[in-house]
Amino acid sequence: MDRNNINYAVYLVTDSTPAILGDRDLCEVVEASVRGGTTIVQLREKTSDTGDMIAMGKKLHAITKKYNVPLLINDRVDVALAVGCEGVHIGQDDMELSTARRLLGPDAIIGVTVSTIQEAMVACKGGADYLGIGTVYATPTKTNTKNIIGAAGVRDILQAMADAGYDHVRTVCIGGINAENLQRIVYQSEAPSKKLDGVAVVSALVAAPDPEAAAKNLLGLFNSQPPFVREATSPRAETADSILELVPEVVLEVARKKPLSHNMTNLVVQNFAANVALAIGASPIMANNGEEAFDLCKLGGTLVVNMGTVDPDGLQNYLKALRAYNSVGQPVVYDPVGAGATTLRRSAVKTILSHGYLDIIKGNEGEIRTVYGIYERETFQQRGVDSSAELEVSQKAELVRKLALREKNVVVMTGEVDYLSDGQHTFRIDNGHVYLEMVTGTGCVLGTTISAFVAAFPNDKLAATVAALLHFEIAAERAAERRDVQGPGTFVPAFLDELFKIRRETGQGRMGWLKSAKLTRLS
Repeated sequence: MDRNNINYAVYLVTDSTPAILGDRDLCEVVEASVRGGTTIVQLREKTSDTGDMIAMGKKLHAITKKYNVPLLINDRVDVALAVGCEGVHIGQDDMELSTARRLLGPDAIIGVTVSTIQEAMVACKGGADYLGIGTVYATPTKTNTKNIIGAAGVRDILQAMADAGYDHVRTVCIGGINAENLQRIVYQSEAPSKKLDGVAVVSALVAAPDPEAAAKNLLGLFNSQPPFVREATSPRAETADSILELVPEVVLEVARKKPLSHNMTNLVVQNFAANVALAIGASPIMANNGEEAFDLCKLGGTLVVNMGTVDPDGLQNYLKALRAYNSVGQPVVYDPVGAGATTLRRSAVKTILSHGYLDIIKGNEGEIRTVYGIYERETFQQRGVDSSAELEVSQKAELVRKLALREKNVVVMTGEVDYLSDGQHTFRIDNGHVYLEMVTGTGCVLGTTISAFVAAFPNDKLAATVAALLHFEIAAERAAERRDVQGPGTFVPAFLDELFKIRRETGQGRMGWLKSAKLTRLS
């Protein structure tokens, strides 16, 4: 078997513990998964004695050879030699790569576990055929992990390999990967110059009720584009002027399509959010039960996850809805309310980030800093849901750019000045009014506004988000200037009126309101 021509797409790592395998026969599970599309198998037995491991290795090798699929042994070069299989996979604390190569010969497949750029460089320089990168997320089979690196950590290693001239070394990632998150992890881990060659899974196959069907599904997912990735149907707007030219079109698309805005939010702002959605021309629904999302996601709208209240049941409902909308490729807006205020909220943010793709992340400075710090080993203590203003202008712009680049989405940081980026293009908006800070829920209903605009104009989410912010904030400015507005109490109904009036004026071809836009491209 040519070690330079191996398909790593679906890499099965075995686990014969009762918690994972149950009472089934490992050989039957492996054969079923290989029949379904598993492309490479690793025998991993941490507690078996040498004789039992060799015996199992020979049984599995007889199966994999029948399907022309390579079998590797975890850690044990001596077992690999006794079995006569295609190679080994070694960890950072196992036999040195050079020793394994000398013992197994030039034709053996040798993979190495890495979790840092430095480890990857050493393994590549030493002649590894492939790298097992991780742990992406913690799992029952990966409890003694030095680093949980997320998709962003995988991407950093891939790019470093390409920059160092090691783009020919194959790669898989491992840790918490299953049918629900495979496509998102592969998508978000892709570096500009290198992408993964496969995913390594354990429970997703070994514990599957039907390993053959599960393997077929995983292979299909790996080889297809995620539903949430949309190709632009026209050149994307990149300058402030080109985006401003699109704003009227987006406003009209919201009015024409009347997109669904599915809000999972707290009772305090539900009425306000519904009224804002109606004023801009959208169709609101307030539905916090995640089970409803499997029907609602089919209606062409956007999900808004507003993390105002965090409890175990609520979090599970968020995850169900996130899974539903991701499955059909409909957008998700995430508002990590008070993300840095408590350990519970920070944990909820990490859970949500690891369970689905978020098209838009919107928050104030403290919330965005918390979301960014989840995988960057940074901690930020936020005071309640209030914003903070500790960063300089350049730091804010760089923060939203880096988070958007990491998550491959659009990030909005709200405040006296708003910053938003898709990782490639970063803008600031200087519109809005101080009354917005004096009314409960204005940040939440901005998420509702963004959701409608992104649903109506999904092929350019950055332009849609800019349009939403301008519509929202210029309406606030106009409302505050009215003679009948004396403060925040009279501001709210006037604000709703102005949201509606901007929509109506745009439909009539009157674009004077847009002259107030203060949009600047930063990068």
